Amino acid sequence: MGWITIESVLKPGRYFLQGNEACTEGAIAAGCNYYGGYPITPSSEVMERICKRFAELGGGRIFMQMEDEIASIASCVGASWAGAKAMTATSGPGLSLMLENIGYAIMSETPVVVVDVQRAGPSTGQATRPAQGDVMQVRWGPHGDHQTIALSPWSVEEMYSQTIRAFNLAERFRVPVFLLTEEAVAHLRENVDVQAETRIYNRIRPQDREPPFGEAEVPPMPAFGQGHKLLVTGSTHDEWGYRRTSSAQVQEKLVTRLSTKVTNHLDEIIEVEEHFCDEDQLDILVIAFGFTARSAWRAVKAARQEGTRAGLLRLKTLWPFPEEAVRQLALHSRAVLVPEMNRGQVLREVQRAAPQAQGYNKTDGEVIVPAEVWQAMQEVIRS
Repeated sequence: MGWITIESVLKPGRYFLQGNEACTEGAIAAGCNYYGGYPITPSSEVMERICKRFAELGGGRIFMQMEDEIASIASCVGASWAGAKAMTATSGPGLSLMLENIGYAIMSETPVVVVDVQRAGPSTGQATRPAQGDVMQVRWGPHGDHQTIALSPWSVEEMYSQTIRAFNLAERFRVPVFLLTEEAVAHLRENVDVQAETRIYNRIRPQDREPPFGEAEVPPMPAFGQGHKLLVTGSTHDEWGYRRTSSAQVQEKLVTRLSTKVTNHLDEIIEVEEHFCDEDQLDILVIAFGFTARSAWRAVKAARQEGTRAGLLRLKTLWPFPEEAVRQLALHSRAVLVPEMNRGQVLREVQRAAPQAQGYNKTDGEVIVPAEVWQAMQEVIRS
């Protein structure tokens, strides 16, 4: 079907929602009709609300509480191949358990949305504290060569809109998509404006005798029970799904296409937001994402009021990494600062495009506040 415009499920208007609640409503607006999950702090409100809302809405929507996170993501993969738009939500420890089946979803080209509400780790860590330590986990957690799409909302409004976008990208490119948020955004309460119509992408169905893993960059996706010849495997396979585990040519062709179907469309996938970056030369460019970008925005605004030519680049898409946007702005910036609630995971990526970048890192389970960003900006400028 491709792109269509539908009436919003929620009545148009302004709603005062928690971040996790807004995520749920965004999923429903995007057409989510299967949720398989296991409760874990700080994502549990997603599961609680979607269970309630599915029961209210009916229409064949299915909610399943599984026995663990492994079963949760496995059920989402199965539901997607049965024709559903599927989602699960978790946090760091649960995500670790899901990674094998996320790799299976990548290899089998299965659309699924995974919401990761980050908390302080490693391991059990601090279940109720915010962090941004899963950036590299969602990129490189599954083994093998692959591409990942990960979105980073900074507000409750974006928990709604970016969840819709996550489903659209998953269906458009037949990939798992991560909504990578943090406890601070997930438990924040703000206004969300719901429009009368929602633009969504529904997967393309194949014509008769059209292979499900064929020559097209993103092949049409059949569903079980619709009469199509269908084999699904995590092994190397040809266009019909037959295992070809001894063929170098099939392996090379498949893995290349799994990558290029994402990398050939960076302009469609990557989103960034520039604030105060319209000057020819900046004293300092701050690059931030998620909740930390809120603090960075306030710090940059305060710096400009004191005469510092400061700008903010907010990364709405973390993967694929917006390297070109970073490079272009960094060329016109004397200094670059990357504040994040981890030990420098995004900084490493930024430094590939902007070697002068320095980081401000915080891993104590507390959010980075504007005063900390402003102080770090001053130190970087002086250095």
